[in-house]
Amino acid sequence: MYPRFVYEGLIWALIGIWLTAAAGAAAHALINKRDPRAALGWIVVSLTAPFFGPLLYFFLGINRIKTKAKALPGLKSPRARRQSGAVSSVDLPLEFSELAGISDAVSSFELTDGNGVVMLHNGEQAYSAMLREIEAAESHVFLSTYIFETNRSGRAFIDALKNARDRGVETRVIVDGVGQRYSRPRAARLLAREGVEVAKFLPPRAIPPEVHINLRNHRKILISDGRVAFTGGMNIGDRHLVDRTDNPDRVVDAHFRMTGPVVGQLQQVFLENWSFVTGRAAGNFPVDAQKSGSAKCRTIVEGPDADLDKLLAVLVGAVSAARRQVAIMTPYFIPPRELVGALQAAALRGVEVTVILPAKNNLPFVHWASTNMLWEVLHRGVRVFLQPPPFVHTKLFLVDGHYVQVGSANMDSRSLRLNFELVVEIYDREFAENVDRHFKAVREQSQEVTLEEVDGRSMPIRIRDGLAWLLSPYL
Repeated sequence: MYPRFVYEGLIWALIGIWLTAAAGAAAHALINKRDPRAALGWIVVSLTAPFFGPLLYFFLGINRIKTKAKALPGLKSPRARRQSGAVSSVDLPLEFSELAGISDAVSSFELTDGNGVVMLHNGEQAYSAMLREIEAAESHVFLSTYIFETNRSGRAFIDALKNARDRGVETRVIVDGVGQRYSRPRAARLLAREGVEVAKFLPPRAIPPEVHINLRNHRKILISDGRVAFTGGMNIGDRHLVDRTDNPDRVVDAHFRMTGPVVGQLQQVFLENWSFVTGRAAGNFPVDAQKSGSAKCRTIVEGPDADLDKLLAVLVGAVSAARRQVAIMTPYFIPPRELVGALQAAALRGVEVTVILPAKNNLPFVHWASTNMLWEVLHRGVRVFLQPPPFVHTKLFLVDGHYVQVGSANMDSRSLRLNFELVVEIYDREFAENVDRHFKAVREQSQEVTLEEVDGRSMPIRIRDGLAWLLSPYL
């Protein structure tokens, strides 16, 4: 038995440690968090949950990616991303130049001319086109995805990648360390077994601690021979085969086939990511930058590192520059305050602002949070539509019938603050008209949400939706 003062001293020492840790965590969140709701949430958790709160903030709340990214070899500076043959915004038609100037100011890539872009609907179109390009590859195949399921569709990709490797093609795959857990056996394990080079992006582990649950690689990229690329919102798995009506989990989505100089930008992003996850130089690989169409394209990367807020700045700028139309299709709609304000202002000055969301969402709590904030845009004249099931994962952004963004990013804090995302902006009237027709066709079969419906929710539903919205920075 120890004297009483020993136990009392130990208790006071523990209290002192907790108070110091709590104060330190709260101060760090106050100084470094950009979202006031996220800052307030972490401050409350740190100060009210003894020991657990500061520990939770240490593992989940601190963004260590920026420092780590700078320290790894192979990551290129923004200046190194510049390429020849780019298009200056001053040489563009007036309808393009304002928007292009916004992206010029924030993006590390330049606008390129002579690109071809084709919209592919669902796995039936996208997977067959992607597999054909893997099978035709002679030099290299690079694939990056968030979810890589090992069902029938996933196995087809694994077989195609193995066959490419067997015939001497350089094959590299990046799978997200959390996204890979959606399926067993794990795709990374099966790929490695077949001799395909595979790297996992920040997989959580206990020893040494690596718990970046909220910082995910959400980019979807496929490169074949530096000649053709695919990007968009589509993961790999049977859920994207919508013709299988017996599958209750099927997902509607769109992916995009690209050729021309923009392929070089997408390939460079993949190689930078490869250096990041492996810690090794990625090497140099050929790019076929021959012109193949009339679209002017630029890659925009977003992430919690040096690329933070680049996409948000472009989105806000594009909405602010809109004169006739803004059309958004996204599965998750909890936009930052800056974007909400831009959408409100656009609607108030007479721009037709339309947002299309899924009526059935795979994440109910995100749907609740989104519903809670819809009144903010509805009461300013923004029109919101819910498209019928199955769940729609498509991400599209259209301005004035000539500017389109496609890629992996959603309109929420996770995509615009936490995830590593990639979009391609496209200046091409013909392609934009095709996207516009798709918007209008979807809108025709969708149900419009009214302000009266949102205001008419029962009190329990309002409380549920409000709590989900309050927690949205962490969802």
